[in-house]
Amino acid sequence: MIFDLSKTKSIANTFIAELRDENTQKDSMRFRKNLERVGEFFAYEISKSLAYVSKEVTTPLGVSNCEVLAQQPVLATILRAGLPLQQGLLNIFDQATCCFISAFRKLEKGGDFIIQMDYISTPDLDGRILIMADPMLATGQSMVMCCKELINRYNISELHIVAAIASAEGVAHVRANLPKAKLWLGAIDEEMTSKSYIVPGLGDAGDLAYGEKV
Repeated sequence: MIFDLSKTKSIANTFIAELRDENTQKDSMRFRKNLERVGEFFAYEISKSLAYVSKEVTTPLGVSNCEVLAQQPVLATILRAGLPLQQGLLNIFDQATCCFISAFRKLEKGGDFIIQMDYISTPDLDGRILIMADPMLATGQSMVMCCKELINRYNISELHIVAAIASAEGVAHVRANLPKAKLWLGAIDEEMTSKSYIVPGLGDAGDLAYGEKV
């Protein structure tokens, strides 16, 4: 299943537009806030697909039967760019636990790169719903590697992948390697550069959120 936010008319698309805008991007605080807002929208949309149970809630005047989440998800992200997006998810799933993964592109001679994963901090994921967030789904290699590492360790019941911007190639790679995953995407762009940056995309999300790295 693929949910493409750009196909629906909502204020969320204004935040996606600001994420892309090279002038608005000069305000790193607003860039982080817009990623957070997009995460909140995705959390709301994902929540519609989850299981609920009936719960009696006592009010000052009586008892109300309410539908509440049957299980809180685990919110995972790939450091560092994914932190604001994960925070947006956490603002809505405010009782969720979190998972953090360090993975990055390691450049090799000739301009090629491999994905290197150094660190995972996670709760027990057996029988849990996992929501993996990363602002950019470019080649999809790091997303697939991180998700497969967790799938190999745990019996995950549901996998949801959230990205603000995805490439068509990245979507195809994820679908081929993680066929049971549900994708929640802000927009899908058709092209990538020779260095695997999405076009038109928005640039380097990590640098825009937290400053250029060396």
